[in-house]
Amino acid sequence: MIVSHPNKWIDSEKKAVGPPPQTLLAFIKWCLQGTFSVLTLAAIASIASGIIETFTAALLGFIVDFLIQSSPENLYVEKGVILLAVIAFLFLIRPIFFFFSNYMQSIIVSPGIRSSIAVKLHRWTLGHSKSFFDDDFAGRIAQKEIQASRALTDVVVELIHTVLFALASVGASFVIISIIDWRAGFIVLFWFFGFYLLMSYFMPRIKQTSSKRANAQAVATGQIVDTISNIGLVKLFSNSNHEDKAAIGAFAKLKQAIINYGEKIVWFRTCILVYASSIFVAVTSCTIFLWTTGIATPGDVVAAGSIAMRLMMMAGWVSFSLMAIYTNLGEVEDAMRTLAVPRGMSDRENAKKLTVQKANIEFKNVSFSYGQKVSGLKNISISIKQGEKLGVVGASGAGKSTLMALLLRFYDPEKGSVLVNDYDVRDLTQESLRQHISVVSQETSMFNRSARDNIIYGRADATEKDVITAAKNAGAHEFILGLVDNEGRKGYDAFLGERGVKLSGGQRQRIALARAIIKDAPILILDEATSALDSEVESIIQEALKNIMVGKTVFAIAHRLSTIANMDRIIVLEEGQIREQGTHDILLANNGIYANYWNLQSGGFLSFKVAAE
Repeated sequence: MIVSHPNKWIDSEKKAVGPPPQTLLAFIKWCLQGTFSVLTLAAIASIASGIIETFTAALLGFIVDFLIQSSPENLYVEKGVILLAVIAFLFLIRPIFFFFSNYMQSIIVSPGIRSSIAVKLHRWTLGHSKSFFDDDFAGRIAQKEIQASRALTDVVVELIHTVLFALASVGASFVIISIIDWRAGFIVLFWFFGFYLLMSYFMPRIKQTSSKRANAQAVATGQIVDTISNIGLVKLFSNSNHEDKAAIGAFAKLKQAIINYGEKIVWFRTCILVYASSIFVAVTSCTIFLWTTGIATPGDVVAAGSIAMRLMMMAGWVSFSLMAIYTNLGEVEDAMRTLAVPRGMSDRENAKKLTVQKANIEFKNVSFSYGQKVSGLKNISISIKQGEKLGVVGASGAGKSTLMALLLRFYDPEKGSVLVNDYDVRDLTQESLRQHISVVSQETSMFNRSARDNIIYGRADATEKDVITAAKNAGAHEFILGLVDNEGRKGYDAFLGERGVKLSGGQRQRIALARAIIKDAPILILDEATSALDSEVESIIQEALKNIMVGKTVFAIAHRLSTIANMDRIIVLEEGQIREQGTHDILLANNGIYANYWNLQSGGFLSFKVAAE
């Protein structure tokens, strides 16, 4: 198996069964799904190495007795085979077991399970509802994912490589020393029991302070990421002092958490140092006494002393490993509390995959208020036929974006239902629903990837020709050709920076539009799709949108009414209810809310000023 590629031992892409449990041991078992056979093999290798290393420590004592019982002049003749066996053991058998144990730890187990755990946790995290991410720092969530996979990997590696190795060594030590004399063997047994009690006292306390330290670390990281993510706003408002105070506050709490953790560590290390010495003193004293009575040989004294010395040295090593294990368990537990929560928006057990080329949309008696008693949508009913283009207008907070969020199933209605082709969206898989919807939003999202990658995010199998055509239709081709990033990549290969910071608002929206064009979904949502464009570019995009919208069911939200004047129908929302609906001309003729909006945007303020003068 060693000759096979290390990546084949643990399938990091294997999906976890069920949701992550919210108790520590069950959560660990969930994270390690698919790895137990490899972990068992690694454990066997570690146990075998522990037994061999203990025998190696005792070997010196056996050699002493062997030499005492042999005559110098005939040593190599009479005992040559035994000496060769010792050499073979030291230079062949021991290295083979050492190599295999370390190969399993460093090449198979550590990278394999870390990748496997990270993938499982990231998949689960991505499946959370949008509100899960809205309620937390992006940096903090990312920190928890990395923290959990790293800490749990360290726990498993230390358990196999150190704890099992040590337990095997203690077991072998008990057997070998008991062979010398049962009384010395029982000293090892009692010492191990005392060691266990000492660990039982300190380890839970270390885990608890470690958990608090990890949470303080995540909060501090989240604070820094939040500041850096909004660095433009910080500098625009000259608020460095405010952010400095926020960072100082977060790091002060982290400092205190680290101090509390450090205090536990200092006491623990001191107690272990004193206790570890007792095994060497007790076993060596016992075997020396047995030698004085003629029960033990000089070799027995050396063998027992060597093993006891190894146990004393190993006690410190193991105690530090146990300290690291419980420290990491605290971090795993802390991450678990954030990540392993039930999903707020899950697919139903028998959810269907939506596969349609054309789509009707219906909001049927929908009410939604984000859990509040006031505001939100109130008993809204809207029917949008396949190919129809619906414009939605209203003041901020009227419910326009809420309608869009419900259609995308970022939230479920508190009353009523949202239907696509007569399917309640709650009966569809979220992935298949959103695959049928293209969105160009006011707040464009960009990855720090190439311009090409950001465009084909709408359709991964798109060709280069598709990408360029979509970019041209969105008015983005020309400026993309002029892009150069800090690594010298140009054009469609140039990276756009985190959240597209290297682009203007209009450029970001044009790439977002190209992404929607290339996706070519039957439902098109435009949420202020041209709000960041200048008049000349907006005119080009509006012309492109006319071609893109052909045959699609369009849901367009706008404050700038000129962008939706040609829609088949326009509805006006106010305080979560439909106040008016009709074509642009009909709504103007009614001289109501829509007409008032139109007048204000097309010279109403100027007319008011002239009349006043």
